[in-house]
Amino acid sequence: RRGEMAKSTQLIDNEVFRAYATYAAIVLIKMMLMSVITAYFRITRKAFVNPEDTESFGKGENSKKYLRTDPSVERVRRGHLNDLENIVPFVGIGLLYALSGPELSTALLHFRIFTGARIFHTFAYLIPLPQPGRGLSWAVGYSVTFSMAYQVLKTAWRL
Repeated sequence: RRGEMAKSTQLIDNEVFRAYATYAAIVLIKMMLMSVITAYFRITRKAFVNPEDTESFGKGENSKKYLRTDPSVERVRRGHLNDLENIVPFVGIGLLYALSGPELSTALLHFRIFTGARIFHTFAYLIPLPQPGRGLSWAVGYSVTFSMAYQVLKTAWRL
């Protein structure tokens, strides 16, 4: 059924949509876990940005020493922000792409490469691995999203 738009009542039966839903859920869960990792680093490094978060470590002036930045916390936060900048567009464009009627094998290739690139990017950020590993994984994921966007426009505008 290449080139046919999926009907909303048939989405659950559409293999491409099921693949999209699976990989979108994986990367969204990965992104959500970055919040948990950030919280873990904040607690273990005792580095907070809100005064009320320091209260369990002391009162008054004693708690103010925990209002600080920490390089490890900031590194996790930057990784999380990078997820927001890349996973959110993937979810939106990926949905349009899945609904545009691509071949299953091509769609799976897009979804799997993006997911693998984002997971690798997270490890490269958190470990940290030497460049260009993190940069290449970002570029691969970004390229996949652009490829899907191009395919959507090609299908919609018959380019």
